[in-house]
Amino acid sequence: MAHFLCARQMLSQAQNLIQFVVSRKGKDSASSIFAAILETRGTHQPNFVSNALMSAYVDSGFISDAIQCFRLVRKHRIRIPFQSCGRLLDLLMKSNSSAAAWAFYSEILDCGYPPNVYNFNILMHKFCKDGKIKEAQLIFDEIRKWGLWPSAVSFNTIINGHCKLGNLEEGFRLKSVMEESRISPDVFTYSALINFLCKESRLDDASKLCDEMCERGLVPNDVTLTTLINGYCKNGRIGLAMEIYQQMLAKGVKPDLITYNTLINGLCKNGDLREASTLVGEMTRKGLKPDKITYTTLMDGCCKEGDLESALEIRKRMAKAGIEADNVAFTALISGLCREERVIDAERMLREMLTAGMKPDDATYNMVIDGFCKKGDVKMGFRLLKEMQSDGHVPGVVTYNVLMNGLCKQGQMKNANMLLDAMLNLGVVPDDITYNILLEGHCKHGNPEDSDKLRSEKGLVLDYASYTSLLSLSTNDATNTIFNGGSIRSEALSCSRR
Repeated sequence: MAHFLCARQMLSQAQNLIQFVVSRKGKDSASSIFAAILETRGTHQPNFVSNALMSAYVDSGFISDAIQCFRLVRKHRIRIPFQSCGRLLDLLMKSNSSAAAWAFYSEILDCGYPPNVYNFNILMHKFCKDGKIKEAQLIFDEIRKWGLWPSAVSFNTIINGHCKLGNLEEGFRLKSVMEESRISPDVFTYSALINFLCKESRLDDASKLCDEMCERGLVPNDVTLTTLINGYCKNGRIGLAMEIYQQMLAKGVKPDLITYNTLINGLCKNGDLREASTLVGEMTRKGLKPDKITYTTLMDGCCKEGDLESALEIRKRMAKAGIEADNVAFTALISGLCREERVIDAERMLREMLTAGMKPDDATYNMVIDGFCKKGDVKMGFRLLKEMQSDGHVPGVVTYNVLMNGLCKQGQMKNANMLLDAMLNLGVVPDDITYNILLEGHCKHGNPEDSDKLRSEKGLVLDYASYTSLLSLSTNDATNTIFNGGSIRSEALSCSRR
């Protein structure tokens, strides 16, 4: 019937009929339907029907069937349906398989499909995105073989791909080839190279390249200048970053939110909170609203500078703006509160974080546990340990060291020894810090002989901290330890003489 409809130029009806057959037969039906088309063609040319079949598979998203249909058409020397091939190529290029798209493109090119630079560029971009620079370079080299000439986009794509993988020399070589081919490097070319130079902390070279760009009459865009600003900020050269910001304004280049957040982060790390706040005011006047990153950066900066009240005020402004705090914001505040020994508030902030559905990491729990232990509330520290475990955390040696230190400071040496046994039973391997904490605890609150016993049982090799613990005892205790400590005696005496 499809052949009959085609013979009478009823093509849309034929297409609908083939689509109906494909919908009924489903996937992996290309071979059987194509065989039926050949068997029933009679005196009719199967060109349109085979084209309709391939198109139906493309419309249904049955990629493997569409490819098989193309290969059957090619095998039986039927006219290649280039339109359907183009649609299938578009579908493949949108998929995750770069290799399959390139393989199919190569096949249809061999059949006379008209090549174009656009498709080559798309495929190069896909391979570069996947980090497959060799395959991308192969496609770049293929462009000329098909009588085409790489465009600026072609060069930029391959240069950017090389730069992302650290092949800076190849990036600059391709820039030279580009210039020799009388294709002028554009803003994107320079941006790719400048970005990599900044990542390598070659900021002076990046600045020179930016100057070269300006000398050629190109105006750096916000991305290029923000890249330079970010490079200077990361390397602590905030003054130069601010200079570039002023140049942006002078050139009429509008800084975006990323630019402002980059500068604010750099200023906060440099301890210049006043200038950071000034920038927030500037961006607000320019119609840019501070986002979660802006507020969190300011909050973290205030906490690190010991200005906890300002950090909490920023938190209020953040909530008023309808922006929810994230893990980074909560951790910054908890860290600041612990640093100020406001451990009750820190624990309250931890609860708030959990209520908001976030999962504090081990370091956050450890800060709060350490805060309570330093305050003498070791019981609360152990309660938080249990919460950690019930929340799916597997506490490591740092957590146990914090608790061990709390017990030893309180003189609870029996409990400290029990905690050590619990660590070993759980497979948590104690480190030098663990034993030094215990050694100091036994020296101050236990029997000095326990120190030697601990050392011999655990195979502890004394380090500077261990000697300090021993020699910090009262004169009589130190003397007893030195002369009665067996293997410790000669080492401690030697250390005291030095």
